Order: sequence, then C-alpha cells, then structure tokens
Amino acid sequence: CMTKKPHCSYCREQELLLQPMAKQKNLDWQLAPAPESKDHFKLKEQYELFIGGKWVKPKSGKYFDTINPATEQKLARIAEANAADVDSAVKAARKAFEGPWGKMPASERAKYIFRIARLMQEKARELAVIETMDGGKAIRESRDIDIPLAAAHFFYYAGWADKIPYAFPGKQTSPLGVAGQVIPWNFPLLMASWKLAPALACGNTVVLKPAETTPLTALTLAEIIQEADLPEGVVNIVTGAGATGAAVVNHPDVNKVAFTGSTNVGKLIQRSTAGSGKKLTLELGGKAANIIFADATIDQAVEGIVNGIYFNQGHVCCAGSRLYVEEAVYDEVVRKLKHRMKSLVVGDPLDKNTDIGAINSKEQLGTINKYIKIGQEEGSDMYQPTCDLPGKGFWCRPTLFTNVAQSARISQEEIFGPVLAVQTFRTMDEVLQKANNTPYGLSAGVWTDKGSKIFNMTTKLRAGVIWANTFNKFDPTSPFGGYKESGYGREGGVHGLGTYLNLN
Repeated sequence: CMTKKPHCSYCREQELLLQPMAKQKNLDWQLAPAPESKDHFKLKEQYELFIGGKWVKPKSGKYFDTINPATEQKLARIAEANAADVDSAVKAARKAFEGPWGKMPASERAKYIFRIARLMQEKARELAVIETMDGGKAIRESRDIDIPLAAAHFFYYAGWADKIPYAFPGKQTSPLGVAGQVIPWNFPLLMASWKLAPALACGNTVVLKPAETTPLTALTLAEIIQEADLPEGVVNIVTGAGATGAAVVNHPDVNKVAFTGSTNVGKLIQRSTAGSGKKLTLELGGKAANIIFADATIDQAVEGIVNGIYFNQGHVCCAGSRLYVEEAVYDEVVRKLKHRMKSLVVGDPLDKNTDIGAINSKEQLGTINKYIKIGQEEGSDMYQPTCDLPGKGFWCRPTLFTNVAQSARISQEEIFGPVLAVQTFRTMDEVLQKANNTPYGLSAGVWTDKGSKIFNMTTKLRAGVIWANTFNKFDPTSPFGGYKESGYGREGGVHGLGTYLNLN
C-alpha cells in the first residue's frame, strides 16, 4: 500500500498485527519445558561393590547416599569400601591377570572391549540420564558429548588391542599388571572410559574408584561389563570417599596408579608412590587461558568462550576460565559475551532447553561462591545475567569478571565453576607472559585468523593441550594431559597406551 493513511484498511490491519510484537520485542521468550524421560530405566535402591565379577556387600556394612544436585533428592544407597574390600578387589584383579585375561590372545581381548563399546551405545540414553541426574550437568552435554565420547574410547582402544607392537616399533611390550584408577566427579563415565579402555587393551586388570558424589554411571558400567561376559576380576569397581581411594593408591600389589583430580591430592599421591616402583600418571587442575586476537571471528570466539566455561558449569579442569582479549576488540567481545550470557538457560538439567545445570555438590557451590565474593572484594567488576533459580538444589548463575588484575586470586586459582575472569593485552609477548604466569599447564585456546600466529603461539604457550579457533574438543585418537602442577602423563591416542605398558 502506498497511501499509508489511517483510513486504509490494509495498513490499519498491519498496525494492529504489529502491536503485540512491539510490546514483546524487549521481553525474553520463555521456552516450553522439554524434560528427558526417565521411564526407560530404573535405578536400584542400593548398590554393592563390584568385585571379582560379582556384587558383594562391603565388609564394614557401611553405605552412603548419592543425591541429585538439582533436587537434593536421594537417588540410591552406595556401598562404602574399606581397605579390606580394596584388598579383595586387588586380589581378584591379580587372579584375573595371572589367569584368563593375561593368557588371552590380544585379538580375543579386543572382542570384549568392542562388546562393551556396543553395549554402551545401546544403553546411551539410559547412561546420559543417569549421568545428568547424579552429576547435575545438562542432558545435552551428557547425551551429545560424554556418552558418545566414552563409547568412542572403547571402540578406539579395542582396535589397538592386537596391534600394540606396531605402536612401539623396536620395543618389547608387556602389560604392567593391576592398575589402580581413581576418577573425579566432573566426567564420571568419560573418565572411567579414558582409563579403563587403554588399560584393558594393553592386557592389564583394573580396580576403579569413582568419585563418591557421582558413582552411578560407573556402577551401571559394571552391569554392562557383566553383560559383556568379561572374565571375573578383570574390572573391579569399589565405591567410597578419600579413604577408599587412598587404599587403592597405597595397595602394595597395584602396579600402576592413574589419578584425575585436584592438584593437592595429586601431590599426596606422588609422595605416597615415590620409591614404590609403581607407574604413575596424574591429570590434575588447570587455569586455562583463552586468547582472542583482534583478527579473530568474534562471534565464533564468543561461542567458544561460552562453550569452554559455561555449558559445563566450569566443571572441567581444562575450562577456559581466564580470557585475554586484544584491546582493539575488548568492548565488542565483552558486549557480545554479556548478550550471549543473557540467553543462557539455567535450570533443570534434564530439560533439553537447559544450558547450565546444577553445581555438583553443596561443598563445590560453597567454593564457587567464596571465589565470587573474593573477586568482588579484590575490586573486579562482576556481571551476572538476571534469571530465576530453582528453589531446591545447588545453582550458580554464569559469572563474568572484568577489570581483573593479573595477580587476582580469581585469575590465578582454580575455581571449578562458571566464573570467567577477563583481561586485556596489546602485544603477543604481553599475552604470552600473562597466559604462562600460572602454576598450571593443562590447556589453552587461541582465536585468530592468522595461521602463522597460531603456530607462533602454540610453540610458546606452556600448556599440554592447545586448541585453535575452538575449545574443549576431544577425540580418542588425540592425547590429553598437562605438565607443571597440572600433572604428567597422557591419556588418549597412542600415548595413552604407553602408560599401561612395560617398554623394553
């Protein structure tokens, strides 16, 4: 219509149609709930210890509760293993190593590992929901990342089982024996897979201790191992807290210790195993630097930042919790980052719309809130998007700190929560000095349009894993690990095999 006059019926109709849109344009759209179903499986009320291929009661008779951090409701009672239970598990593992598993041809071992991988795929939906209920992470992460990647590690190492001599030409290879493995709560099933798959492929047997707050997927994996008819004692799973883990680490008949967790505990393990002859790998804390240059694709970088620190609630040792932005694009990056943070959905982890789920435990939430308070007291500017949090459970809004000093505690210490500290830089030398000024050395990220700049940065950043124009991408063929106070040794890829072998 060219007249645009009030008496024009068409223009009047369009004006009336547009009025509701004008009123809505500054309001947030509310997404309808889309909860993942829990009807396809049933958790047991009580889980025992998995020793020698059987479920056995703890010798102490003690149990503890595992709860859903999003609702604070009890999920199940979990057996608490003591030193005597761990001793039984190690003896079962030794018997299997010296018996059927140790004598089995590598090609036959591969079939069992393949079978576990296939069963994990078949039960992927069940495993994803259990992981989310027990750990608090959003179902999208459990469903699309954790479970498929866990199965992929079993598939990958199953393929290596009968080809290990080719991985280490000129070397005589043999399994170590019994591996004691202690895993954290942030990626329960994935961490179990990272450790179990290469150990089994190399011909070792295992005693695995999952985190006390997230034992359910490891125990479900034990059920899968039973279904796969793995010989008794090849994999043993003992649940409990720190004392159980210490019993695994310190057992004299354990040949290899693999630990993922905090730096402080890693240092204790290093001291306790020194001089024991045990082989040791440690994957510990981190304070990753995410570096954005002015020539980067800003929208892509902002999404990578969100993926690296917020989608996983910051519950990742390699989370990009330090952000360095070149001054020329600082205002643009912060503006777009705040805009993106406003769209993040915090809430029910089982809802497919949720971006940020619950914090794993009340204790961890307390640690995060302590650091948020420290950041404010240190004079940094805090930003949190406005959003309603559920009345029950452990929740933290995505948090952004600007005007952060290099010496600030929120810039130097691992928080393990959705808290991002932002600083600026002008030159490459300046950002390298800032990024490397940390006791950790696990991971880093570089965002730039220049390939030469990527190679220049990656050769000078002191981090075990460096991503370019992406962040938190994992693959079973690629090794992962750090150095300095982030530990030593590698998991994943061919490197992950070497840590479970005698090489002569």
